[in-house]
Amino acid sequence: MAAKPVDDAKLIAFMRVRSEHEELQAAAEAFGIPATTALRWERMAKKRGLTGKELTAEAKLRIENAALRRDLRAAERENDSAEKVRQEIFNLAAHTPEPPAWITPAPTKKGTRGTPMTIWSDWHYGEVVRPEEVGGVNIFNADVAAERIRMLVDVTVDLCMNHMGRADTKYPGIVVCLGGDMITGDIHDELTATNDRTTHQSVNDLTDLIAAALEHLAAHFGRVFVPCVVGNHGRSTRKPRMKGRVYTSYEYILYCSLERHFRNDKRVQFYIPGESDAYFKVYDHRFLLTHGDSLGVKGGDGIIGPLGPITRGVIKIRNSEMQIGRDIDTVLMGHWHTLTWGDGYIVNGALKGYDEYARLALRARYTRPSQALWFVHPEQGLTAHWPVHLDKTRTVEDAGEWIGWRTEP
Repeated sequence: MAAKPVDDAKLIAFMRVRSEHEELQAAAEAFGIPATTALRWERMAKKRGLTGKELTAEAKLRIENAALRRDLRAAERENDSAEKVRQEIFNLAAHTPEPPAWITPAPTKKGTRGTPMTIWSDWHYGEVVRPEEVGGVNIFNADVAAERIRMLVDVTVDLCMNHMGRADTKYPGIVVCLGGDMITGDIHDELTATNDRTTHQSVNDLTDLIAAALEHLAAHFGRVFVPCVVGNHGRSTRKPRMKGRVYTSYEYILYCSLERHFRNDKRVQFYIPGESDAYFKVYDHRFLLTHGDSLGVKGGDGIIGPLGPITRGVIKIRNSEMQIGRDIDTVLMGHWHTLTWGDGYIVNGALKGYDEYARLALRARYTRPSQALWFVHPEQGLTAHWPVHLDKTRTVEDAGEWIGWRTEP
């Protein structure tokens, strides 16, 4: 029987022990292997240039090449697995198609308003927010989520058709970005204890809700392009992963389920990349859609909130993407739950709205549940933009009476 191959790391560890003993037998006993094995390993290590101390240039190169080959094989296995999931489970093409032709450059007609775009993210479907835990300013559960999704679609149509346009306004279509954290998941113990449904139930319910919403938009706009990225809450692991990030997220299942639902409907096209960023163009304007939790920065500020890390993160993303030939005009993201329009970026709000973490851990200002809506013009780029608010405007009277007491004189 042929001897099993020994990797460099194990040989280096043995050679370190070997350097501490004059006799090979003593080194073998210290390392816990037979003397015959120790002799074979010593010869193998010397042949590879492994001394247990410093590696030769040749040995370093060999180790690096071996690591690259392992990473490549792992990537091939992950991609192969993802392709099989799409083909065998969802009955889809192995790879998601390229963005449709209708969002590419076209001659500008007089009076055109361009193409409407929106980002739907941070819905946190399945989570529960109780009014008594957030000062009475918000409530959230599955029923509230469904009502807000309906309002989101209705207000989006109203703003595009009756405010931005005329009754006879014709758009080439609408772009709906799904930006992650659509489900809240169970990555924290408190979510497991307080959610009103499991992650699998959330994926199942939300598939129907989003499908109905997209069908409604398709009926009004004719065509819908849906680029998708996963968030950090929908992951199937406790700790965030960099490897296999997309394929270990329940949101990948959600997106593939939606694509399967529309596979025979040419009005709706999905773009589900195998990475955590989606890069696409509307006319000549270049967008990068990412969830927003992986900007390469950490921390915020108690006064200006997330503005600092967002600005630094956008600069880092621009620099890193430019080096691989993907120049960006606008970065789209969610995650921060604060609707913000910045120079070269749009940060989405949250359908969930104000929650206990924002109130207690961050002491953040109250923000209404909202999603971003804007327009891209063939010549002018980004033009009009609105927040799509998903609750009523709060007044002073909504706060209710202060609790107090009076002592007798």
